[in-house]
Amino acid sequence: MAQVPRIGIGMDSSITPLRHGGLSLVQTTDYFYPLVDDPFMQGKIACANVLSDLYAMGVTDCDNMLMLIAASNKMSEKERDTIMPLIMRGFKDCAEEAGTQVTGGQTVINPWLTIGGVATTVCQPNEYILPENAVVGDVLVLTKPLGTQVAVNAYQWLDQPERWNRIKLVVSEDDVRKAYQRAMFSMARLNRVAARLMHKYNAHGATDVTGYGLLGHANNLAKIQKNEVGFVIHNLPIIAKMAAISKACGNMFGLLQGHSAETSGGLLIALPREQAAAFCKDIEKQEGYQSWIIGIVERGSRTARIIDKPRVIEVPAKDREGELW
Repeated sequence: MAQVPRIGIGMDSSITPLRHGGLSLVQTTDYFYPLVDDPFMQGKIACANVLSDLYAMGVTDCDNMLMLIAASNKMSEKERDTIMPLIMRGFKDCAEEAGTQVTGGQTVINPWLTIGGVATTVCQPNEYILPENAVVGDVLVLTKPLGTQVAVNAYQWLDQPERWNRIKLVVSEDDVRKAYQRAMFSMARLNRVAARLMHKYNAHGATDVTGYGLLGHANNLAKIQKNEVGFVIHNLPIIAKMAAISKACGNMFGLLQGHSAETSGGLLIALPREQAAAFCKDIEKQEGYQSWIIGIVERGSRTARIIDKPRVIEVPAKDREGELW
């Protein structure tokens, strides 16, 4: 038992050693409020977001999921009977895509609609990667672009003239609709391939980028490192045009400072320098999506920072007619 660590608060999943030889229970839970207008996609995003905490620990297989859902008491019966089954189907479909299943949960009536769940798996020690072993010389890789909060908000502003007027000089309606679609599909995408490749390319630790923004999560990861290291971020891959919107709004999201909240974002992974390019190439080959080397691990005091003028990488670099990425 002494070899199996017990990890809890502060990390993406809790790891509990079981009484049965060398196995650990790995668990996580998460829920949030709707942020897209498609109930089916909202269900998928919620499920992907729950699973992401397992993937951040390098766990690729989830044994079971529970769904936690609240219908709003402000919905009419017709709205409830139309919307809630679609959310539940999206959640269930995403769970099946991840090779797991939803076997229970809880449904309540609430002032607010919420959707989330619990993901549970039983692991041997070689099936998870503790997030604490970054070394000087490692590089930081991010597996999804930033800017989901900006994209979702800008889409809502299409119907709010006073907000829309602030950004219409830098983006078209079409740009905003496309960015919203990109954000929605990015949030619904599983980080499972990235988790699998963490093992193949000897990752030294990871976290998923969600509500605290890139810098918040980078700081959380830096704080728990065994070695005296610091993270420095130079590159910010951002959904196309979202950096311009953030600037036009007087930086209300803090996107370029790493403060903008993300939902179901990518994994931020510390990888050996010589493995990182191969990791990025492999994930693109398997999934068709880019990953980016965004920073370095240097000697430091377990904090993270973004340089003063980071390089913004527009994602995608070129807009192709009829294609999202």
